[in-house]
Amino acid sequence: MVFNKPYGVLSQFTPEGRWRGLKDFINVPQVYVAGRLDADSEGLLLLTGDGKLQARISDPRFKMEKTYWVQVEGEPDEAALQALREGVMLNDGITRPARAALMEAPPALWPRDPPVRVRQAIPTAWVELVIREGRNRQVRRMTAAAGFPTLRLIRAAVGPWQLDGLAPGSWREAVADA
Repeated sequence: MVFNKPYGVLSQFTPEGRWRGLKDFINVPQVYVAGRLDADSEGLLLLTGDGKLQARISDPRFKMEKTYWVQVEGEPDEAALQALREGVMLNDGITRPARAALMEAPPALWPRDPPVRVRQAIPTAWVELVIREGRNRQVRRMTAAAGFPTLRLIRAAVGPWQLDGLAPGSWREAVADA
């Protein structure tokens, strides 16, 4: 199944501290999260009861593409985008090359609760970033390493699965060959 995970929700069924869990949104037995999103990230989260599919989605050895829409502080220039494309150095090593491009704000973008903190003197921009690995908080660390901290992070696609206008907190069945 495809779920549009809202901000403040963990990629697990059990809530912890101030963060809600998936059980507040999904009451389907025998499904498990395939891949993770941080509580402060939004967007596509896949759940399945098929262990082989879960492993194929989650295991870094398969290098499944993940597409993110990233609102960053500042306006990245071509040099910053090229750095993301070539791979940036993080504290745990250089990242694999990524696809990176400036984009307009995502279509039909829902408001975030709470809203993103905006500073009047600093512009923001949206970057579409496509990666084939999944280190802890990788996208946020990549944009920061390129000089443009992440303000809002939305996963739009994993392999063949996409958000396709799914409202935050909503889910639908999805069939696709990975």
